[in-house]
Amino acid sequence: MNQNGKIPSRSEPTYYSLLGVHPAASAIEIRRAYRELSKRYHPDTTDLPTALATVKFQKLNEAYGTLSNPQKRLSYDLKIGYSRFSVIQPPSDLNQPVSQSRHLSKSAYLDPSDRPLSPGELFALFILGVTFLGCLLLVIAVGLTKGEAAFQTNIQQPDIVVQQIINSNKSNIVNKFHNN
Repeated sequence: MNQNGKIPSRSEPTYYSLLGVHPAASAIEIRRAYRELSKRYHPDTTDLPTALATVKFQKLNEAYGTLSNPQKRLSYDLKIGYSRFSVIQPPSDLNQPVSQSRHLSKSAYLDPSDRPLSPGELFALFILGVTFLGCLLLVIAVGLTKGEAAFQTNIQQPDIVVQQIINSNKSNIVNKFHNN
């Protein structure tokens, strides 16, 4: 049954035929087909009349909304009489050479980590890297110029202080002895 409560007939297009994919299509293939068709039928970017483009675009959104959600897709497949479990699906990269294999996200949803960095983000990373290198060079420069002085200790100063204390104590003792 669809949203109107009718069982889709053979004359009524399925969500798969709207997107132009096979029912055994992967989530990535469905997402690619949706992106391509949504660019073609978006009311702001198409040459079709606005009313027709709006209807087609809404149907595409409805189809993608159903097919991109695994639970909705399973129930939709049962409604149209398609069983995903009896179909043996070959790997999508079966005919590609090994050198051209690409690692794609298996999720149908747009993932924030599945996108290139924006120019602003690249600039921020560049500034962070330059700052880190600057701090590292500053530490090395300070270490080279002041490093040896930091490890040297002035041993003579404590001896002078101790000598002064001893001398003052001696003079106090001598003064006490002469006073008695």
